[in-house]
Amino acid sequence: MKRILITGAAGFLGSHLCDKFINEGFYVIGMDNLITGDLKNIAHLFPNENFEFHNHDVTRFVHVSGKLDYILHFASPASPIDYLKIPIQTLKVGALGTHNLLGLAKEKKSRILIASTSEIYGDPLVHPQTEDYYGNVNTIGPRGVYDEAKRFQESITMAYNRFHGLETRIVRIFNTYGPRMRLNDGRVIPAFMGQALRGEDLTVFGDGSQTRSFCYVDDQVDGIYRLLFSDYDLPVNIGNPNEISILDFAKEIIKLTDSDQKIIFKPLPKDDPLQRQPNIDLAKKILNWKPKVDREEGMKKTYQYFKELPQEELYKREHKDFTKHIKR
Repeated sequence: MKRILITGAAGFLGSHLCDKFINEGFYVIGMDNLITGDLKNIAHLFPNENFEFHNHDVTRFVHVSGKLDYILHFASPASPIDYLKIPIQTLKVGALGTHNLLGLAKEKKSRILIASTSEIYGDPLVHPQTEDYYGNVNTIGPRGVYDEAKRFQESITMAYNRFHGLETRIVRIFNTYGPRMRLNDGRVIPAFMGQALRGEDLTVFGDGSQTRSFCYVDDQVDGIYRLLFSDYDLPVNIGNPNEISILDFAKEIIKLTDSDQKIIFKPLPKDDPLQRQPNIDLAKKILNWKPKVDREEGMKKTYQYFKELPQEELYKREHKDFTKHIKR
């Protein structure tokens, strides 16, 4: 039985990856320090004899007993609310955490896939974004802690690939959504869903003309799975190229939730990207991959998940206190 380590296992995307690899017959070792992850996302896996969980911070030395065939490094805060609250920890997991896991992969002779992000493109001057675009990033802006952590992550991964001959893969993840997202994590979809379910007006930043392209989690997981087992070691965009303005998306949410909320406008946050759309020609060519779930279908599934959350989740306004986790 092949063994795989998945970091960030209790997070939104990490937990779905755990499900995927369990279903594909792997022995899965999940690892998470639970700063932003939640054990309820993987609680259904605990009785499974082919799953084990380690509560561990990957910025510290990582040890796994026995053979290890694959590593997926998905440990990182991923929403602006999180990485603005814990900027040092965000940088450390991208730098020290990645270094530790690359070292583990080298020791175990494992293939490792690193989760990068469309945020490495910054506020892009090229549209749609292709893998050969180097980006337009403010290194010292508030979002730089996430953007630069991911850019460094890519650099050190390719250094290990070229210097040590390590088998590496890099996925650049564009906006992904679906069940198990945290309702109050500040990202567009859970923010809109939470406001709609509470009967609040929907908040749009700027004039709403900025665009995003949303990929359903099942499609994202399929793309990542295919990339891991491909022979391609340079970054690959995985996302849905169906682009929509934030204002039009807010109107879609109001229609989906059958509510009569208004849309209110607030100032655009600093360095917030004005356009985000993946060019997925490379993924189509080398992975034979493209998204299958359209936004209408995916949003219905996601809305149903949020509707079934306990009321205390819906009305919980305070975000986690991360200060106890920060090592100065």
